[in-house]
Amino acid sequence: FSGYDFPLDPFYFMKYVFTNGKILNGTKDMQVQEGQVILVENERITEILPAEEAGKRNLKASGYEEIDLQGKYILPGLINMHVHLAGNGKPQKKQRDNEALVKKIMSNGLTKAIAYHMVCGFAKDELYSGVTTIRTVGGLGDFDTRLRDDIAAGKKPGPRILAANEGISVPGGHMAGSVAIAAGSIEEALQHLEIAKAQKVDLVKLMITGGVLDAKEKGVPGELKMAPEMVKAVCDKAHAMGYKVAAHVESPKGVKVALQNGVDSIEHGAKADEEMIALFKEHNAFLCTTLSPALPYALFDRSITNASEVEQFNGNVVFEGIIDCAKAAIANDIPVVLGNDVGCPWITQYDFWRELYYFHKYVGVSNTFALYTATCRGAEMAGIGDITGTLEPGKCADMIVVEKNPLEDIRALRNVDMVVSQGKVLRSPKVKKKQIVETELDKFL
Repeated sequence: FSGYDFPLDPFYFMKYVFTNGKILNGTKDMQVQEGQVILVENERITEILPAEEAGKRNLKASGYEEIDLQGKYILPGLINMHVHLAGNGKPQKKQRDNEALVKKIMSNGLTKAIAYHMVCGFAKDELYSGVTTIRTVGGLGDFDTRLRDDIAAGKKPGPRILAANEGISVPGGHMAGSVAIAAGSIEEALQHLEIAKAQKVDLVKLMITGGVLDAKEKGVPGELKMAPEMVKAVCDKAHAMGYKVAAHVESPKGVKVALQNGVDSIEHGAKADEEMIALFKEHNAFLCTTLSPALPYALFDRSITNASEVEQFNGNVVFEGIIDCAKAAIANDIPVVLGNDVGCPWITQYDFWRELYYFHKYVGVSNTFALYTATCRGAEMAGIGDITGTLEPGKCADMIVVEKNPLEDIRALRNVDMVVSQGKVLRSPKVKKKQIVETELDKFL
């Protein structure tokens, strides 16, 4: 796979010393650290030490290859906590029948092979844009776990994947029949859990409410679709199996039903009140903020999105609800992570940096907190904080290099000069971008 310094062989390792870089370690109070070098061996950071001390060791004689960062910034790879690998973010002139499309795609071996190849390409785009870990929350069949294993085995380029495969919805529910199965009963939902376990998923995803495009009237996005009894039954069994449960919810009622019945993470969120905050704390749940997919529906002119007046109105309700929920969570020390719900119209596999920018702009956090949220905090909430998320000895060498300081301007993450993924070095990564998406979204920077 072109771009890497060596073949994607899991048993082939290099030893690198990264010099002349400005280090941002990913911690909550990170500051620029200069005059230090990073040593990487066998996928992991082995040491971070003063350049003077490294100079005395004659590392070249010990087999280290020097990578001179020439004063650029090196920081942890980004962690995108809400991804649908089956989508490319292409703007739509009208709503598609996703269920019919997926049924057609998955109907025979040839179209399934083509679809898997497409999904592999989207994962590569995530990596090449600086995202070294993704959490998938609804996909085609078992593609996500299959690709996770292909990447881990060195067969495909891509980020570390924490995979849910298909989500669990209900007939007529959010994404039912496309990236989620439609469970008509609690028994069917629990049967799907057994299938997910056999596929060796990393987490479970529920579609508890509808979304912006599901609502037929103004002011009712996020209508409750899944019965509380089903939510509880799935959460109880998933927890017994050792899985965390993430849930799509876009209304206050939906958030409360999810938390009351055992969900571990709220994906998206809604306008918060004291009861909701108390439920988050009582159940030790976290919030995955996703501003990117709601922004076009809320803020674009309808001539651009081709959205109806109802869809635009509801898009704004959801957008404001997500912002309010994020602000309330941060004010009450509830953990927040970031995902851009990639696959929705206008949201691409290479634009996760925009989610950090929106988090700063609309929620009002500092650039430092936004970067911490998308690195260290994301890893902690994903249960892999001992593996990745910060630059420190013993952690996996998941790193990106950018020319300018993202603590001063998050937009520095837009152009990544180098990606290091589990010790593999990718120089000058390039992704093919959609100009119409760039043009319209850039208006909100």
